[in-house]
Amino acid sequence: MNQAWPDIPYEPWRETCTALHLYSQIVGKYRLARTPWINHSWHATLYVEARGFTTGPVPDGPGAITLTLDLVDHAVTGAASDGRTARVALGPSSVAELHARIVAMIRDLGGRPDFHGRPNEIPEPVPFARDDAKRPYDADAANRFFRACVQVDRVFRRFRTGFLGKVSPVHLFWGSFDLAVTRFSGRAAPSHPGGIPALPDAVTREAYSHEVSSAGFWPGGGGVDAPCFYAYAYPTPEGFADTPVRPEAARFDATLGEFLLPYDAVRQSGDPDAALLAFLQSTYDAAADRSGWDRAALDGPPGRPLRPRPLDG
Repeated sequence: MNQAWPDIPYEPWRETCTALHLYSQIVGKYRLARTPWINHSWHATLYVEARGFTTGPVPDGPGAITLTLDLVDHAVTGAASDGRTARVALGPSSVAELHARIVAMIRDLGGRPDFHGRPNEIPEPVPFARDDAKRPYDADAANRFFRACVQVDRVFRRFRTGFLGKVSPVHLFWGSFDLAVTRFSGRAAPSHPGGIPALPDAVTREAYSHEVSSAGFWPGGGGVDAPCFYAYAYPTPEGFADTPVRPEAARFDATLGEFLLPYDAVRQSGDPDAALLAFLQSTYDAAADRSGWDRAALDGPPGRPLRPRPLDG
């Protein structure tokens, strides 16, 4: 078994995962409040970096402020472009306590911590400032999840290079707490019906304004009680669910309307990178072929370091 892909069973760290999801929303909402809108809410996301998940530079205060969920030393860290730094430790706490400390940290960095104070995409959300329930923090589990995301991010980035059309960054959507990468056909899509808990329909409809083939990674939760990869198309083309995909462990979940591949099937395979790439490619093939994408114009060879993309096909 490839030890670079850590074991991350969901149930033992379910409560910590829920807490980390909410902490990521606090950090992400700060970026959302300060950053001009980019198509499909790409301005709101977090990114995998060497120590955890980061906002990147947020326009605020002295020029820019970066917040990072550091899952190596277990803290929310802040850095301002004038040299100021700050740190809030992660540990057993309530969401309300951590929210108050992050708000104070942003002020100390010279920023404006005025952002929407209620979680999104969670049924019956409790405002951060009123969520006083004590929550555990399993540092080892949080770190193993982060190290898994480092591997997933690396493979997703490799997959991303084989597409010449519009494609998202590899980013963490803190609303649904999934690492995702999305390809676009270039064609408009029918209006999305909306209805996602605690998410304005206008946001959902803008996110799905154009035809997509999307893939991602969940730690668990939301009807899936184990870490897994997913892939879907919007709109869902006829016959998509019946299309054979790889590897053998992948299946279509009719309730979610998505292909799923258990993380453990990748982790325990002889070649995790190849197993995950097979899932990403075959589910994209299913979406693009069933929907009639212009693959001759959109597909390209995978990128390689220091090699310009060939222009002769």
